[in-house]
Amino acid sequence: MKRRGYDGVVLCAPISIPYRRYSVDSAHWWIGRALHALTQRTGLRPTDIDGLSVSSFTLAPDTTIGLTQHLGLSPRWLDHVPMGGAGGCVSLRRAARAVQAGDADFVACIGADTNHVDSFRKTLSSFSRFAQDAVYPYGSGGPNASFALITRNYMNRTGATREDFGRICVAQRTNAQRYGGALMQKPLTMDDYLNARPIADPIHLFDCVMPCAGAEAFLICREDDAKSLDLPYVRILSAIERHNAYQDDPIQFRGGWAMDRDDLWAMAGIQPDAVDFLQTYDDYPVIVMMQIEDLGFCAKGEAPAFVRSHTLTTDGDFPHNTSGGQLSVGQAGAAGGHLGLVEAIRQLTDQAGNTAVPNANIGLVSGFGMINYDRGLASSAVLLARA
Repeated sequence: MKRRGYDGVVLCAPISIPYRRYSVDSAHWWIGRALHALTQRTGLRPTDIDGLSVSSFTLAPDTTIGLTQHLGLSPRWLDHVPMGGAGGCVSLRRAARAVQAGDADFVACIGADTNHVDSFRKTLSSFSRFAQDAVYPYGSGGPNASFALITRNYMNRTGATREDFGRICVAQRTNAQRYGGALMQKPLTMDDYLNARPIADPIHLFDCVMPCAGAEAFLICREDDAKSLDLPYVRILSAIERHNAYQDDPIQFRGGWAMDRDDLWAMAGIQPDAVDFLQTYDDYPVIVMMQIEDLGFCAKGEAPAFVRSHTLTTDGDFPHNTSGGQLSVGQAGAAGGHLGLVEAIRQLTDQAGNTAVPNANIGLVSGFGMINYDRGLASSAVLLARA
């Protein structure tokens, strides 16, 4: 069946609430700040926002429905998206369909988490039944061990080296120095990367995201409404999501993007060479490699050669994670799945400032999340275009 397009539905009002390494405030507070910033940016009243989609790990015991009472909202459309790094694109996809169907006029999509001193440990201890039964009791230290397994498997199969992963991390730190919101501003050299302390072989310090607190948000509405509010907006060319893909891989080597990328490109009517920048989910650089391959920018197993032959900085020939990505901005929990989307909206509406990619007209954003022992279960992607 041919998928219906997203004509008439747009994204606007990119919001980033400045990150903090630790916060005494709750996830509710961060979400509330993002919602307030959306109303300030758009001129809408809270009562005008009749759709709400939230991704958060630290909102428990509440979900999005509980937030409506905390924040005094009364939406007619509601979504809670517990998919981690895939949540931003998934939220966008579902909210866009709701607006297209008339179930909501203005949907606020928010990813936010707090980071108390003990937040990360608590998140790991209850992340999934796999984590509770098979990983956490043995002191694995959370996702580091899982991604060490995935990274070593990828290196063995493709010949990727630590220097190849380092090219991603060093380029993103260069981009982060142009983005005022990045928590990590200190320059990172290849020697710094290679000589950093080991965490879980073959992963070292700069392969790992740093947990923090923060929020990202954007608004989905009809094109006519964005125009009437005088809001710069971007168009949705296509979007995909896939869960629990390639179950037969003994250790994850592919993501769900590979299953649906033909639909992604066909719906948009373009090919990878039309993309002006790529925003991948980057909790660890091996997942960046997988996305470059599985989204069709090179053949499977060829991402190491691809990053050797391309410049990944904002002013390079393959601009990637132009804000610095989570590896340099920080990982504000589920907000990490929204970081690339918010940056992409800025890029395509001339609001990116120092991180702007010259003459950018089309951007691809991809998401990945919900890691169990040997794989992540959720993947998503969206192609966006300048109005």
